[in-house]
Amino acid sequence: MVLKTIRTATDRWTHKDGEFAYMFEPYEGDEVVALDCEMTSLDPQKAELVSIAAVKIKGTQVLTSDKLDIKLQKPESLTGDSIKVHRIRGVDLLGGEVLGDALRQLLEFVGNRPIMGYYINYDITVLNRFIRPRFGFSLPNRTIELSNCYLDKVQRANPELVPDLQFETIAGKLGVPMVGQRHTALGDAITTALMYVRLLKGPVPA
Repeated sequence: MVLKTIRTATDRWTHKDGEFAYMFEPYEGDEVVALDCEMTSLDPQKAELVSIAAVKIKGTQVLTSDKLDIKLQKPESLTGDSIKVHRIRGVDLLGGEVLGDALRQLLEFVGNRPIMGYYINYDITVLNRFIRPRFGFSLPNRTIELSNCYLDKVQRANPELVPDLQFETIAGKLGVPMVGQRHTALGDAITTALMYVRLLKGPVPA
C-alpha cells in the first residue's frame, strides 16, 4: 500500500500537465465503474488480455447503456485451457482491437472514478502491466472489492458466519441473476454491478 501511494504521487507529478492529468484528480461524483477482464492465465505476471468490459453505476442504478465491451486481437498465449474458461476462440477475436487502442478507450471510459469488481486487484495488476509501459503510469483509481463488501455486510449482522465468497454463490444469495454466460467480460461486469447495487440498497443477505 505504501509503495502504491508513493508510485501514485510520483505518477501524479510526472503527468500533472499531461493528457491524463485528470486521472489523478480526486473524484467527487457518485459514479463507480464495474470492470471485468478475460485473460489467458491465472498468473497475473503472465496473463494476456482477451477481452475488457466495464459498465457505469450511478448511485444505485446500473447504466447498462453506458458500457465498454472490447475484444482484443488474439494473444500468443491463447490456449485450449484458457478457451475452456472464457470460451473465446482465436476465430472470435478476428478484427479485435489493438491492445494500445483498447487500453486508451478504457482509460477514457473510467476516468478518475472508483473501479469495482470481483477480485479486482487481479484485473488491475494485469492491466497495469500493459498500461504503464504505454502511458507511463499505473491506474491510480480507488478500488472496491465486491467480495469484501459482501463479507462486511453479512458479518455485521452475523459476526460468527464465514460466508462462501464464490461469484455464483454471492449472486445466488443476493438474488441477482447471472447476465449472459459466466466468464464473459461484459456479462460478469454487469452481474457484478447488479450485486454491488443490491448490497448498497438491499437487506442483509439470508
